[in-house]
Amino acid sequence: MAHPRSDGAEEALQRVRQALEARGIGVSLELETAAALGEKGTERFWEGAELVISLGGDGTLLETLHRMGGCEAPVAGVNIGTLGFLTTCTVEEIGAFAEVAARREYEIVERAVLRVRMREAGGEARVFLALNEVALMRGETGRLISLETRINGEFLNRYRADGLIVATPTGSTAYSLAAGGPLIAPRAGVIVLTPVCPHSLSNRSLVVDDASRIEVMSGSGNREPVFFTADGRDVLRLDDGGVVQIERAPKPLCLVRLPGHSFYETLRSKLAWSGG
Repeated sequence: MAHPRSDGAEEALQRVRQALEARGIGVSLELETAAALGEKGTERFWEGAELVISLGGDGTLLETLHRMGGCEAPVAGVNIGTLGFLTTCTVEEIGAFAEVAARREYEIVERAVLRVRMREAGGEARVFLALNEVALMRGETGRLISLETRINGEFLNRYRADGLIVATPTGSTAYSLAAGGPLIAPRAGVIVLTPVCPHSLSNRSLVVDDASRIEVMSGSGNREPVFFTADGRDVLRLDDGGVVQIERAPKPLCLVRLPGHSFYETLRSKLAWSGG
């Protein structure tokens, strides 16, 4: 599956397919991806696949996850985007990746996923999966919103802020990081709550164990709507008093990593840390 509007996506797609087919690996294309090449694709492209390949950046990989609805096959990302914290390799590494795939020598890393239940304005109950984060944010004006938070049924805090982010370790390098949250190693069994521009300087990120059940309620005194999104996808409006329930999903996402690559190597590279 490729990002249809990404510069270089068509060329990268052709290179990946040629490299895999040259090593005897059959390739099936997602519908929109195939249409970019003037071909017919497969709607449920992941079914029966030994490996799913996402061409783009982290956003394309997240879209692939949501299309699949969970972990049915390991996902490898070929980065033709910008940061690419989650991707497996770059376009320049496609040949090496194809060799590793043909020999089945890639490593599979499990990443925790959040399962989110919420009821949007109008009453429809919704369930989402989030690899990075769940965010509740103010919307139409500059006024702060009130969000009441409970952990395992116990009252934690009433945030007055622009919003609140509930992130996985994977998501700690995304929106939560931009809001001042901590970097967390992927295998740490935790969830981080990061307020966005809180009114009180004492409100800081909180790290809880990932067996926690987190509930975030829109305060009844909010004069402005509260908006909800999971991994930056569909933006939904939350009713006054509406509750968002967040917990670790039973199944993780399986990401592919090339031998010798590591999370810390990615941090050094993507964040331009010195030394090493």
